[in-house]
Amino acid sequence: MKDDEKKLNIEPEVDTDPGDETIDDVVFEDNTEVTGADYNVKVSKLRNRIKELEKKNVELLDGWQRDKAEFVNSRKRDEEQKKEFIKFSKADTIAELLPVLDSFESAFKNKETWESVDKNWRTGVEYIHSQLFGILAGHGLKVINPLGEMYDHSRDEAVENIKVEIEADNNKILEVVQVGYEFNGKEIRAPKVKVGQFGNK
Repeated sequence: MKDDEKKLNIEPEVDTDPGDETIDDVVFEDNTEVTGADYNVKVSKLRNRIKELEKKNVELLDGWQRDKAEFVNSRKRDEEQKKEFIKFSKADTIAELLPVLDSFESAFKNKETWESVDKNWRTGVEYIHSQLFGILAGHGLKVINPLGEMYDHSRDEAVENIKVEIEADNNKILEVVQVGYEFNGKEIRAPKVKVGQFGNK
């Protein structure tokens, strides 16, 4: 503090404007009021420019939303394709195991021979069969056994027609020679069947 200020106990002056000290040197252009025809032209131009920018903004927003939706849909499609690939990639391996299941079924069908085998051994083999099929079923395998159903050419493979006396048995599956299988809802082997045939057909 200066000596005079000390004597009079006067506080020093503090600059309360932290802004640019050179601001006072800036000269602002004097905007004179626009009137008449010039005013209308300027307003019209500004309105047209605003409309152009709004239109451009809407176009950009629409394009962005379409791209975003396409990206989301593309990711969903990729995920679905990946799931389908994983689901059916096991089908070939499972199809190779079907003859093993057929061997079990053939053994079970031969009642006379099967019954003559030791009961404990039969129980063990039946358990192995059910265990194997349980694992395969857990992965999506399902037996197609259409015995007693009407023949379906899109599903079944007819190996023989059997003449029947009852009309209701016409086109009915009377015997399943070999069961079919589907894997995750898709047929991987058609059942081989014998079909009833009524009359002179």
